[in-house]
Amino acid sequence: MAKIDDPITIKSITFRNRIGMSPMCQYSAIDGFVNNWHYMHYGTRAIGGVGLIIVEASAVSPEGRITPSDVGIWKDEHISELKKLVENIHSNGSIAGIQIAHAGRKASHAAPWNGSKQLISSEGGWETIAPSPIPFDPSEKSPNEMTYSDIKAIVNQFRDGAKRALEAGFKVLEIHAAHGYLIHEFLSPLSNIRTDKYGGNFENRVRILLEVVNAVKEVWSSNLPLFVRLSATDWVENGWDLNESVKLSSLLKQKGVDVVDCSSGGNIISAQIPVEKGYQVHFAEAIRETGIMTAAVGMITSAEQISNILENEKADMVLLGRELLRNPYFVLKAIKNQNWPIQYLRAK
Repeated sequence: MAKIDDPITIKSITFRNRIGMSPMCQYSAIDGFVNNWHYMHYGTRAIGGVGLIIVEASAVSPEGRITPSDVGIWKDEHISELKKLVENIHSNGSIAGIQIAHAGRKASHAAPWNGSKQLISSEGGWETIAPSPIPFDPSEKSPNEMTYSDIKAIVNQFRDGAKRALEAGFKVLEIHAAHGYLIHEFLSPLSNIRTDKYGGNFENRVRILLEVVNAVKEVWSSNLPLFVRLSATDWVENGWDLNESVKLSSLLKQKGVDVVDCSSGGNIISAQIPVEKGYQVHFAEAIRETGIMTAAVGMITSAEQISNILENEKADMVLLGRELLRNPYFVLKAIKNQNWPIQYLRAK
């Protein structure tokens, strides 16, 4: 029975507590490069006591960005600034992780505060790709259906992104296979209607993710944790569901994945998601039954919730998102024996 302040060791890495920061896009990069905003944003949460910080979805190709302002990891030039970010996080006691991603049909959009609309070329947008030519929003232009050459290139881009993440000094790597982005689009029969070896039955739809895992493991250190973020369900009838997520998680464990980060939704625009406190925790609990470690997420806002999840063995870690945007010092307040920065002791 784990407690909120118990350290957890995964492979060679020990996290100071069971609370992590979910990857949350800041849409504040230029040409994929992190900058002062990111140094301050992530550094503050490290000072605030979080055990693991997963840097936002970082695109493995320019075309894989959600917006033109996404963080990137598609070229070697990105490494030096990412290295500074890692050093900032580590110097303040947290472990730095990064999520690598491709947005698929949900790429080429404006930032949320600019309306999130699909961008055309004259607005800085680009052609998108997906397993099938089905747009996320029926009002949008359809993505181009991926060829075998496209699929091979994407797998290689994930591998190269993982190699750059390692060179930058990240200690945790997360593959983004959730929220309606490219890999999730392959998993779901609602967005993947292919009739070749990458579509149709379960084994074909999960093929690209398993290929990405294999490719990443060629370059990612065997001593460092590897996470995969899944949307456990599409929340739509006949879509990707929890039973398939459990089955896939067993395969991921066999492949050497250490943790499944258990989220949901994001792939079907009309999905009715019953959002409430802790509404996704049962996904982490169910997937954990396979023997793989899980992280619980979703409307978790109090130390009491976190303690309940951990002490009742519903997950091994809890990742906070919006709560850490509202309160970057949540952990200092939630864990009584958390080591405060000496500069802040007068406020304890």
